[in-house]
Amino acid sequence: LALLISFSLVVRKSHSSSTTMRVLAFLLLLVGASAFVNSGTPFLGRPVNTVERQSTSSLNMISHRKGFKKLGKPADQRKALLRALTTEVIRHGRIKTTLVRARAVRKHVDHMIELGKRGDLHARRQALSWMYDKDLVHSLFEAAPDRYSDRQGGYCRVLRTVARQGDNAKMAIIELV
Repeated sequence: LALLISFSLVVRKSHSSSTTMRVLAFLLLLVGASAFVNSGTPFLGRPVNTVERQSTSSLNMISHRKGFKKLGKPADQRKALLRALTTEVIRHGRIKTTLVRARAVRKHVDHMIELGKRGDLHARRQALSWMYDKDLVHSLFEAAPDRYSDRQGGYCRVLRTVARQGDNAKMAIIELV
């Protein structure tokens, strides 16, 4: 109401149409800007939905009819990587690698320890064909029956750690129990 009264006074006093148009544009600008201001809250946009959405990423999907993770490598490189990781986990007892690789190598480490518990010649030859270090296989076959006699499986655990700095890859520690 006050704007309309001031506008009518300005229009009566001014004789040129350009001044009237300037005042009219200024008043419309004020009225238009004040339409967006909400007196109760300082927020000037549409409300944000705070409900968490379910991720539609393919990383969370179940991989039906997929035998194993391919680890982004051809078959020969994948086999060499898994053999090397298996050998190093058994040698050092704990290694740090990516989460996907740790989960993939867990199966092979458990299998080598099962072979070590069994202890016969065929199991020893199977372990020698997978692991790279012959002396490590002999020490595994000496220690595994005593160390894991009360366990029926689950000889290693995968612990998630902080993501890698360079590429933000999910990292994990795989260790013997």
